[in-house]
Order: sequence, then structure tokens, then C-alpha cells
Amino acid sequence: MTLFELVKQNICVPDAAEYYGLQVNRNVMCSCPFHEDRHPSMKLNERYFYCFGCGATGDVIDLVARLFDLSSYEAAQKLAQDFGIDPDKPPAAIALPKPERPLLKAYRQEEVRCLRVLCDYLHLLESWKVQYAPKTPEDVLDDRFVEACQMLDYVEYLADLLIAAELEQLVKIVEMLNKDGLIAGLEERLDRLKKEDNAHEKQNAA
Repeated sequence: MTLFELVKQNICVPDAAEYYGLQVNRNVMCSCPFHEDRHPSMKLNERYFYCFGCGATGDVIDLVARLFDLSSYEAAQKLAQDFGIDPDKPPAAIALPKPERPLLKAYRQEEVRCLRVLCDYLHLLESWKVQYAPKTPEDVLDDRFVEACQMLDYVEYLADLLIAAELEQLVKIVEMLNKDGLIAGLEERLDRLKKEDNAHEKQNAA
């Protein structure tokens, strides 16, 4: 078994994050150390992390490599040393990761998806509220500015619920967000808007 495999099997992302000084809340979220983060936007799963703000993602070795500006091998060595892992000795059976229950794993993936879509929409609304704000009282209100004013607080409330809720409440929230294809529709719209923006940028650059 390689050093990389030993480290990733025996050290979970939340434990490493706490060990190196990140403040992990009870929902296993923390403020992202890779960008200026006003609210905790980095989700720490057992085997990987994902930041809904800047998109940073990876496993426990990637996290430490980015935190300390190390190569992947140097990060693996640091983790092994700090957590007392000896590459020359096989890991104890008790230290091996327990398989995740398929239903719980699928639910967690859906939770992360919902939060990602809501955060993407929230950032878009924040941008619209500034970019399309009327310059004078006589200006006709842009539809995007109106949507931002109407939806911003509600979307932020939903995102906060997902971050702070207990498991039982989380299940209900995720079910509500997926009802009638709400998240799927929003995800499709965001993807379409992103493609339109990219096409517009290419056209301007030509």
C-alpha cells in the first residue's frame, strides 16, 4: 500500500482541517482558507472537501498541499508524520475506513448538490443587485434587479437552513427543494446563463 493510500484511508478531511487550525462547525462546514470567506462555505466530507464560494476541491492530501504550499508527496509525508502513520507498518483493521451506507451517501451527494446550486444562484443575485441597480429614480427597473430584490433574502435563508439544520430537518429540506424539479430547473437555468455569458464574452473578444 502506498503512502498516499495509507494517508487517505486513515485520515479524514474534517480531522485534518481541525488539526491544522480550521474552525469546523457542527455541520462539518468551515470558512474557506483559499479565498476571502465571510460565511462558512467549504463542505468537509469524510474523503473530500468542496468550497461553494471559490470551487476549491480535493482530498485530504490536496487540502494540506494547498494550505502549506507543498507538493502532493510532501503533503502526504506531513500528514503521515503529524498523525503518527508509519508507511512501513500495515494499518490496523480498526483504522480502515468503514464503507458508507449507499442511501446515506446518495443523500449527502444530493445535499451538496442543492447547496451548490443555491450558492451559485445566491452569488448571481448579489451580482445582479449591484450590476443592474437603477442609476436614477426615473430609470425603468431591470428584471434582473427586481428578481434579486425579491429572491435574495429567501435564497440566503434556504442556504443557511441547509448549512445549519440537523439531519432529520435536512432530509425534509432537500426533499422540498427537489419537489417539482425546483433545483433541477434552477441548475439548468444557471448553466444556460453561464453559457450565454461565455458566448457574449467570446463575441466581444473577437
